Amino acid sequence: MPTILSHGDIRAVISFRSFVLAAAILATTGVSAFADKRVALVIGNSAYKNVARLQNPANDAAAVAGMFKSAGFDTVESRLNVTVSELRKTLREFGNKSRDADVAVVYYAGHGIELDGNNYLIPTDATLETDADVLDETLPLDRVLFAVEPARQLRLVILDACRDNPFAKTMKRTIASRAVGRGLAKVEPSSPNTMIAFAAKAGSTASDGDSKNSPFATALIDHLAKPGLDLRKAFGFVRDDVLKATNNAQEPFIYGSLGGNDVSLVPAPAVVAAPVDQDASMRRDYEFADRVGTKPVWDAFIERYPSGFYTALAKAQRDKLMAELARLEATMRAKAALEEQSRLAIEGAKADEQTRAAEQAKAAERARIAAELAKKAEEAKVAEAERVKAAAMAKATEQQAERAKAAEEAKAAAEKKAREERLAALTPPADKSDQPTAVDLPRSLQAELRRVGCNTGAIDANWSAAAQKALDLFNKHTGMKLDVKTASIDALDAVKGKAARVCPLICEYGFKADGDRCSKITCRAGYEVGHDNTCEKIEVRKPTARREEPQPKREQPARSNAAPEVSRPQASESGQIICRNGGCRPVGKGCRIGSVKQYNGQNAQVEVCN
Repeated sequence: MPTILSHGDIRAVISFRSFVLAAAILATTGVSAFADKRVALVIGNSAYKNVARLQNPANDAAAVAGMFKSAGFDTVESRLNVTVSELRKTLREFGNKSRDADVAVVYYAGHGIELDGNNYLIPTDATLETDADVLDETLPLDRVLFAVEPARQLRLVILDACRDNPFAKTMKRTIASRAVGRGLAKVEPSSPNTMIAFAAKAGSTASDGDSKNSPFATALIDHLAKPGLDLRKAFGFVRDDVLKATNNAQEPFIYGSLGGNDVSLVPAPAVVAAPVDQDASMRRDYEFADRVGTKPVWDAFIERYPSGFYTALAKAQRDKLMAELARLEATMRAKAALEEQSRLAIEGAKADEQTRAAEQAKAAERARIAAELAKKAEEAKVAEAERVKAAAMAKATEQQAERAKAAEEAKAAAEKKAREERLAALTPPADKSDQPTAVDLPRSLQAELRRVGCNTGAIDANWSAAAQKALDLFNKHTGMKLDVKTASIDALDAVKGKAARVCPLICEYGFKADGDRCSKITCRAGYEVGHDNTCEKIEVRKPTARREEPQPKREQPARSNAAPEVSRPQASESGQIICRNGGCRPVGKGCRIGSVKQYNGQNAQVEVCN
């Protein structure tokens, strides 16, 4: 039998649920967390006046500045190709902005130098003829640390300045024992919550990269601004990407220490309590009331939810229950009336009493039949309500599936847009004077395919059959299945991800692959290039002695115009080649020119000797 709860019990259950609902609503209306102030300074030095220009620092600086802006930094200052005076002024101004900031970041790309264990940033106007000039023409790393020191929570300095330093090669030493290191020296910041990131660990150099951005800058853009990602883990991902891109030749490194809590440049999205689903709450209470199945429970439910789909269903269930109770009561009355009629007949009661009992029995039977019909009507109503409920739930499930599909499509579109924005950030103008242009996918993809050795044709804005063939070659040698019919962002990202050559270099006969070009095969004396493009020893058969017979004088065939003159004919034997790519030699004594034959895939003339 179903458990019977009192009306008060049901009210207590529903009141408790109402309390939980109210608490959830109050939890969702709390005050949002305080937003930290974040400031960044980005410097890129490419156009050095006294040494060769660096290709990527200006590009790297522009891309990193775009990353900080996309990450919602309050202030992002970007400076390109600064002189020593401009660098001092820039750091002084940035130090003022750091005073009321919670997070301060400085990114520097360009040349740096280590002198006697101290690190210095080299401006574009530095000459550095002697080691003493370092103190006057550069800025020490300590000056950068001083600029970020006022920040309250995090001080971060990123140095993409470990490139091979051309100044150190020409710099004169005032003291022979003075150390000028390769790369930058290890550094331990004295301020707490300070981190210094090197593009390459102390004593080693970093690659400027073959594309528009250095491997270090590319990895920073991919990982540093991920919301909620701890900096130590982010730089770990950067390290892994750079090692992979440089075949383990370059290993980024970080110095300094942070506390035990996660520290991220971009805060994790705030977790907001999900809004209470009124229909879900009503459904749960309906299922609870249906398990109890008493009139007080249904009355309590209808009082708690005066309107709605489940309210109508609850009323139908209550009416069905009341109709069943009325049917049972009418059945009992009809049965009692029949028993009374039988008793009076057996006892021989008066006729009028028996007549009255018979009429009461008939009335009770009519009431029983009416109650039975009312019950069936209420059951039909409940069945219809259940059918509507099932249809509504099916529709809700379908709508939920459609919303999930739409959410997936929106997510995919957002990821595609993010890839396009990242690609645009990775292709900034190389100089201030350059005007930004839209990314030309076919041209960029063809250029990348040429870099990995798969494209030997011209590079233009058309995605031609030759370009499709080049991408198909890339697929074959990497095992990928990129769509070759169109130039896509995914294909460009995949090709850019290959740091080394992918498609092998194919050279003509007589040439061999030498890096990215074909060089002519040179054999030592007595050897020649064989059919398999290797040097083989020249076999010379000794001529057999034979009696010379007078030969009629015949006219010698004209030599090829391309044949070089040889002063004396060589001893010949039938079948020897006298003409090949290098030219022809004279026909030997007693011999004549024979037919043209194929030799290593090329036409060659042989001589025939009697």
